[in-house]
Amino acid sequence: MLDKIFPKIHTEGYKFLAISIFLTIGLNLLNGFLGLIGLILSIWVYYFFRDPERISINNEKYLTSPADGEVLMVHEVDGPKELGLENQKFTKISIFMNVFDCHVNRTPCEGTISEILYKPGKFLNASLDKASEDNERNYYKIINNQGDEVVVVQIAGLIARRIVCESNKDQKLQQGERIGMIRFGSRADVYFKSYETLVKVGQKTIAGETLLAKK
Repeated sequence: MLDKIFPKIHTEGYKFLAISIFLTIGLNLLNGFLGLIGLILSIWVYYFFRDPERISINNEKYLTSPADGEVLMVHEVDGPKELGLENQKFTKISIFMNVFDCHVNRTPCEGTISEILYKPGKFLNASLDKASEDNERNYYKIINNQGDEVVVVQIAGLIARRIVCESNKDQKLQQGERIGMIRFGSRADVYFKSYETLVKVGQKTIAGETLLAKK
């Protein structure tokens, strides 16, 4: 029960939490109301960087969500040209993470990371479609146990200024395993073939648990 109220936080959050706590102490010495504002900020920082445990279905017939958030779009597109997949058709699901969502990202399937590619870029509102092509982003191409290519893209947003990659090329992953996080409001795209979509626009998702698609 306590781990739900006080979940562990991601290592990226420790320095931000320390800064907010010291700021709160300083503000409280100046004015009690300012100290209260600092306390609220510290609580938000703690929950922003929360990293709760998730239970995945561990079933190769399904893809799970790579992110907590809201489904922005579900449509057929060309694959990412950055990975040389522009001549192939994929289903693309985009998930927007607001500043209150957990920002730890997870792999949708069991498999091996065959490629990781970082692309610098702009910091447009992550809810815009062109953010997939213009914003700072990080690509993970995962080959599942059936040989299918599944691509996850971390996309920085208007406030987000740091994409954190915690995975390596050739790393073997279990479904729902952590691959990284994005600091502050952002987005995750997932590309796949040979699966039937199970979610719709506007639906809320939970990383590692919500079923996105089925074989």
